[in-house]
Amino acid sequence: MKYNQINSELFIQNRERFKKQLKANSIAIFNSNDEHPWNGDALHSFKQNSDLFYLSGIDQEETILVLFPDCVIEEFRECLFVKRTDEKMITWNGYKVNQKHATEISGIKNVYWTDEFEVKMRPMINYAQNIYLTLNENDRSVVSSHYKDLRFANEMRNKYPLHNFERAAPILHRLRSIKSVHELELMKAAISISEKMFNRVLKFVKPGAWENEIEAEVIHEFLKNKANGHSFGPIVASGKNACILHYVDNNCQCKEGDLLLLDTGADYANYASDMTRTIPINGKFSARQKQVYNAVLNVMREAKKLLKPGVMLMEYQKQVGLIMEKELIDLGLINTNDIKNQNADWPAYKKYFMHGTSHFLGIDVHDVGMRYEPIKAGMTFSCEPGIYINEEGIGIRLENEILITETACIDLMEHIPIEVEHIEDLMQK
Repeated sequence: MKYNQINSELFIQNRERFKKQLKANSIAIFNSNDEHPWNGDALHSFKQNSDLFYLSGIDQEETILVLFPDCVIEEFRECLFVKRTDEKMITWNGYKVNQKHATEISGIKNVYWTDEFEVKMRPMINYAQNIYLTLNENDRSVVSSHYKDLRFANEMRNKYPLHNFERAAPILHRLRSIKSVHELELMKAAISISEKMFNRVLKFVKPGAWENEIEAEVIHEFLKNKANGHSFGPIVASGKNACILHYVDNNCQCKEGDLLLLDTGADYANYASDMTRTIPINGKFSARQKQVYNAVLNVMREAKKLLKPGVMLMEYQKQVGLIMEKELIDLGLINTNDIKNQNADWPAYKKYFMHGTSHFLGIDVHDVGMRYEPIKAGMTFSCEPGIYINEEGIGIRLENEILITETACIDLMEHIPIEVEHIEDLMQK
């Protein structure tokens, strides 16, 4: 890991909150993610299972966490299994977390080797009535691979067909959506890295620069500040490319008079930042670009006011749509006839603002949460309106991270330049 070791109190508290939600005489088992093959004998960079990390802090492959609060044998009420390491392993692959270090990271006293799991846990599982397992139930996920959690769930059902199986995901989705003080500090650290990155990019961007060169500036600042890397594939989109919502080719040259849409995030300690800024490549917005930009900024400011406890996300999105509708009329992009004749399932404003305004944030950039339940204090969301005018070659999106409090919300990125005049001033210095 590149980041500084996290206070184990975070993971101790997370486990305690989770265990309180379990039925009596239940065991919960969590696995690390697979290592995914690239080509030949190469592997993709490892990314830990978010639930396992949330509950243990262990950022390594071949890890298993077991929680069994009612276990008759005390040492198995909370235990961890990590990859067996020795001198040969270290020579070939470098340092791996040993048992002592795993305890320091997680706060779990009882740590064993992963190859001992079957022998040690089979008797314990037989004592349990309920087995809690987790799958990727993120409602944005479209998974086709037979991933570790899915394979393990099938194996457990075959081995223990008379046990009662329970889903851990609903519990974890609710818990993970409410951020603790420790988590907010990690998220703020990731945001700080994004701020440094943006200030670096403002000094670098100019006509003739290539999108991939800008992407290189982004990852340079991330790695320099101990981030693991990107929290998602970076969008570095100049000109008309900014009208492609998930543009990731990042291979075009920036042209005089165009805008650059930069949507990036740092992965720090497995917590994601997510920020979007749109800047003039030559350092000066045209009159039209400024007009559209300020319309997006106005929508963002009004949308933030709507994010508060008790609000339903679907209703919030409808309200943001009405705010955007007015801005698009003022820009001459739609008119009252368009609204009068619109399809209720695809309002007129969707021609220029076709995506959602907010998503959960946390360990994952599109984090888990209960989308159809009211917003609660402690949740964190993006706020990211945009206007995309393909015929004018203008794509503008602005995005900040928002923390919900008991009464309203706090913009965690409010200090990062976003005003037209501020951006122009910084680019021209």
